[in-house]
Amino acid sequence: MTTSNYPATFISQIDDLVALAPVIPVLKIEHLEDAVPLAQALVDGGLPVLEITLRSDAALDAIRAIAEHVPEARVGAGTVTNTANLQAAIDAGSEFVFTPGATPALLAGAIAANIPMVPGIQTVSEMMTAMDFGYRRFKFFPAAAAGGTAILKSIAGPFPEVRFCPTGGIRPGNANDYLSLGNVMCVGGTWLTPDELIAAKDWDAIRELARSASNLRG
Repeated sequence: MTTSNYPATFISQIDDLVALAPVIPVLKIEHLEDAVPLAQALVDGGLPVLEITLRSDAALDAIRAIAEHVPEARVGAGTVTNTANLQAAIDAGSEFVFTPGATPALLAGAIAANIPMVPGIQTVSEMMTAMDFGYRRFKFFPAAAAGGTAILKSIAGPFPEVRFCPTGGIRPGNANDYLSLGNVMCVGGTWLTPDELIAAKDWDAIRELARSASNLRG
């Protein structure tokens, strides 16, 4: 059992964030100049909560730029894999972080750093380890490869207090299958920002994809 515990207030903050839209765009931003117009298009389309993955050299600067220039956006970092990533994301202005997995160092690190974190899990044992730290909101990743909706339905019975943001292999055609589950709070989506649309700087098309995604549930 751990000596520190994830604050319940962070769980409430995450619940408030995910209530803003059914889909959180998962963004890999390669060029800094795309960050602000891309974020603005997504926000204008009804998706204000943005996960900027730390999978490009421009990621941290993109978080800074969006936080400064798109005040309607709620911007956080994804693909946070260690405590150095975690601190860099915080320093860049992230409101929250998502991780692909859950190590004890990361679980404790987010508590020490005082930032809401949604740790990634694939198995019940990983989830239970994080629950010992006080976590109750998780990224189920990679969702489709790890068993999809069938696994989430099975988990719901013994863990009614846990909710998920499934990410990985989710598209418009199957998103509602996840969103219809009582233990799914939102889904993470990479389909909203196709490379060809970003390359063409077709922010209007991305805005329309966001608008469609914002209406997936409700």
